[in-house]
Amino acid sequence: MPNFETVEVTTDLLILGGGMAACGAAVEAAYWAKKHGLKVTLVDKAAMDRSGAVAMGLSAINQYIGLKDGANTVEDYVRYVRNDLMGITREDLVYDIARHVDSTVHLFEKWGLPIWKDEQGNYVHEGRWQIMINGESYKVVVAEAAKNALGTDNIYERVFIVEPLLDGDRIAGAVGFSVREEKFYVFKAKAVLAAMGGAVHVFKPRSSGEGLGRAWYPPWNSGSSFYFTAKAGAEQTCQEVRFIPVRFKDGYGPVGAWFLLFKSRATNALGGEYMVERADELEKWAPYGTSKPIPANLRNWLGMLDVMEGKGPIYMRTEEAIQKIAASAGDEKAAKKKLRELEAEAWEDFLDMTISQAILWAGQNIAPEEKPSEIAAAEPYFIGSHSGASGAWVSGPEDIAPPEYNWGYNRMATIKGLFCAGDASGASSHKFSSGSHAEGRIAAKSAIRFILENNTQPNVDSAKVEELKATILKPLETYEKFAPMSSDPNINPNFIKPKDFMFRLQKIMDEYAGGVSAQFSTNQHLLERGLELLEFLKEDSEKLAASNLHELMRCWENVQRMWQAEAHVRSILFREETRWPGYYFRADKPNMDEANWKVFVNCKWDPNTGEWEMIKRPIISILD
Repeated sequence: MPNFETVEVTTDLLILGGGMAACGAAVEAAYWAKKHGLKVTLVDKAAMDRSGAVAMGLSAINQYIGLKDGANTVEDYVRYVRNDLMGITREDLVYDIARHVDSTVHLFEKWGLPIWKDEQGNYVHEGRWQIMINGESYKVVVAEAAKNALGTDNIYERVFIVEPLLDGDRIAGAVGFSVREEKFYVFKAKAVLAAMGGAVHVFKPRSSGEGLGRAWYPPWNSGSSFYFTAKAGAEQTCQEVRFIPVRFKDGYGPVGAWFLLFKSRATNALGGEYMVERADELEKWAPYGTSKPIPANLRNWLGMLDVMEGKGPIYMRTEEAIQKIAASAGDEKAAKKKLRELEAEAWEDFLDMTISQAILWAGQNIAPEEKPSEIAAAEPYFIGSHSGASGAWVSGPEDIAPPEYNWGYNRMATIKGLFCAGDASGASSHKFSSGSHAEGRIAAKSAIRFILENNTQPNVDSAKVEELKATILKPLETYEKFAPMSSDPNINPNFIKPKDFMFRLQKIMDEYAGGVSAQFSTNQHLLERGLELLEFLKEDSEKLAASNLHELMRCWENVQRMWQAEAHVRSILFREETRWPGYYFRADKPNMDEANWKVFVNCKWDPNTGEWEMIKRPIISILD
């Protein structure tokens, strides 16, 4: 057994994560905790300044209602989200975020985030709900406020949380290890707020070889939120709803600014505009497909149909959009000036948030004002904060949630004292960065109230802690014991290294659960075979080996991905319809079934039996 020091930390509220939701939770929890003499502790796998989905920066804030302007309402936003998810959304949760998100955005500006303004001093909109920012340091600005609120003594960075601690039906804390020192951490808490992000690299990515690890969503997100809450026994929702964004090919640069700000078209290689030529396909997915805006998955689907018919590649007509806007500026001199401004904005969009795309443009001699760029559907991701919806099934706000959706404390999972925000909270998509921060604030305030009303320290079984420590550190022991039996540290009959384990998982999911190489299509027989192969992989996970702390982290990241994969396959198998073509297609159930499947598909793993339970939950609308 590696000789790791055990470090115990006792606190009132334990925040897990360092991204936008966790930073929001930190600011809000610190305010209320100070009033009541409570301690708040935050644990981040990375470093908060560049942790989470906003690590590289963003060029836009994608959720801003603009309530003071009067043009939009909270109800408008809820209907938009409901339509985009083809009717499957927790309207109470979306409403709750939407009514608070503007105040969060105003905090960002107060803390120093540069938000674009027009000549009248109004925010510059990218689309109806999006505002433009100079956001390369977006996360640094937000993290600084969180660190100032908590104090550095209450923040543990570079500590990877693995397993939950339970006291009966109540959360009692968490355990994990430092990725820099030989220390095993035991955090004891009266309430825990999970905000550890979604999951990437469960599926084989389009980028391989030298591009391995490049993804649209941050590649270090490995399903920690799902794994932690699921292992605690919390009910999960929408685990079948993966998100597949269309992005600039290979560099994964986002396309939002081009569609919304630059008003660009996307065409196939023959020049055909699939959104126009395939408009009739949208009738099959009514009422959602015939609404405006068209749901993201259906926009994907129309482009995928072109690709499957051999009309690819698909191009973003950047040159056409830029020249059109420049020409509208007036005379030749004004047009040239406008052209230079647009060129700068085009490059800045990526330099703010996806630097690799700017590098790819430069490497391929692409001047966006002169030639188009390829776009393509990425691999699937599990994200509760963007256009996906996977996450824990949480209690809604007391004033608007139906009784079926409320069990005492806003954003509390089905495990007592376990709260969720951001990607950890399910069925409330389209919160993005600002909404995740707002949801973190909502969950933290609720968690502090829970602590005040349940102000006892849960019991932690020391024997269970020692058992978890042995399990978590086992890959180091396995490597040390068996490494001498092979001349290659990566090839050994007695163990498997985390990178090879990840490749095996990605191959299973790609081929059987509707990945890139399968054109995102699957069926019952493929899914059942995928589950069988995942069982073999689960057996192999007992033989994971790590030669150092970094590889130990990689081992447990891939165990988390494996659990996320199983929940996904089980949920797709349970939902016997195709509701989100463009995200996945059930070839054996090719149609949407509103009568039987306009419901939430939930799942729950029982820590006592190790069995999965699949559950239908009703869709209850709070709006017309």
